[in-house]
Amino acid sequence: MDITGIIQQLRQERARIDESILALENLAAGSAPRRGRPPKWIVAARAAEAPAEEAPKRRGRPPGSGKKKA
Repeated sequence: MDITGIIQQLRQERARIDESILALENLAAGSAPRRGRPPKWIVAARAAEAPAEEAPKRRGRPPGSGKKKA
C-alpha cells in the first residue's frame, strides 16, 4: 500500500468537499433579500419541506378587528 498516495488522494477529496460546502453555504445565505415573487424552484422546494396537513393562511383582517361600536 502506498500510504503517501492515499494521503494525497484524501487531501484532494477534502479540498473538493470544502469547496462544495462553501458553494452550498453561499447559495443558502444568498445576497440581500430580493424583491418580487420567488422563482418557481424555490416555491417548489418550500412546498416539499412544509407539512401537507397545514391549513391555508386566511387573508384579510381577523374577525373582531373592525370598528368597535361605542
